[in-house]
Amino acid sequence: MAHRLLGGLSPAAFLRRHWQKRPRFVRDALPNCGEWLQRDTLFELSTREDVESRIITHTHGHWRVEHGPFTRDKLRRKPDRGWTLLVQGIEQFLPEASKLLQRFSFIPHARLDDLMASYAATGGGVGPHFDSYDVFLLQGTGLRRWRISAQKDLTLVDSAPLRILKHFQPQREWDVEQGDLLYLPPHYAHEGVALTPCMTLSVGFRAPRKQELAENFLDFIQDNLRIEGMVADPELPLQQHPAKLPSFLVDKFARVLKQIRWNDADIQRFAGRYLTEPKPQVIFRRPRRPMTPGAFIRCVMKRGVRLALPTRMLFAGNRVFINGECHTIERNHRGTLVRLADTREAPAFIPGAATAQLLHAWHCAGYIHV
Repeated sequence: MAHRLLGGLSPAAFLRRHWQKRPRFVRDALPNCGEWLQRDTLFELSTREDVESRIITHTHGHWRVEHGPFTRDKLRRKPDRGWTLLVQGIEQFLPEASKLLQRFSFIPHARLDDLMASYAATGGGVGPHFDSYDVFLLQGTGLRRWRISAQKDLTLVDSAPLRILKHFQPQREWDVEQGDLLYLPPHYAHEGVALTPCMTLSVGFRAPRKQELAENFLDFIQDNLRIEGMVADPELPLQQHPAKLPSFLVDKFARVLKQIRWNDADIQRFAGRYLTEPKPQVIFRRPRRPMTPGAFIRCVMKRGVRLALPTRMLFAGNRVFINGECHTIERNHRGTLVRLADTREAPAFIPGAATAQLLHAWHCAGYIHV
């Protein structure tokens, strides 16, 4: 399957030759792509409070961005040309979208951001721009023209509400049809314009900024930091200048702050929690009447479990990370939980006491379903 998706390349060859290096265009990579996604379904999602959506309009040389949720009347009144509806994270709501992401499992789940869907009226697009992450652009219904450039000039239009490139100089272009795929590495300039009303699916992969990563790690360290005692001065010397910063006090601060340490295990725990942390708008649907632990485990033993659509799950060693949480797991059930993280479902099995307790807690939180 991956060979066709990647135009005859093996996943290893694709990663070696193209990933974060150069684009890859494949005709008919995924036949009948997106037939499960209707325009009305996307419109309905954009009316929800827990969905991130935008409408981008380009008229008379001016760009306009509106943020959802939108009303059905507003969507029905949109003109026939020159606008695009973008809906983020549709894999959290549509099982078919979640299954589509599984086709990209040759990229670590830890790098996956989300699946964005766009509906564009004829002439619609978001302008020439670049992304700071890897993206696979899959064409659904309708026709779109993609133009791309390896240009180094990434100067943006100052007054635009979007990241519009000021000097876009296209080097290659394709008119794409349903099932065609275009992979673009980070910072590759591109522009897509709808030739007919069309749907496009964008599989995006996250690339955290180093500053963001450092700030979040320091927050993690702060939450887990315990240094007892206080900075005392039982032998405080008399100073000639009361406003002078005492060097002995600076030395005391230095000795305290040098106690702040971390190791590889701390970094692993942070990485797993950080990379599975749900986005702010994500809502987990808790069961109205959670099953008792016994009834739930009997179902697991008969039917297995699957992850809820919004759930993110990773593993490392004897730890699993799920929706920003870190848990140590029983060794004899590690294989089952690894399979659950890898494929988002696990067949029927008999869990031990600790695993049963963990699974039931996830059931009550809405993280998994039988």
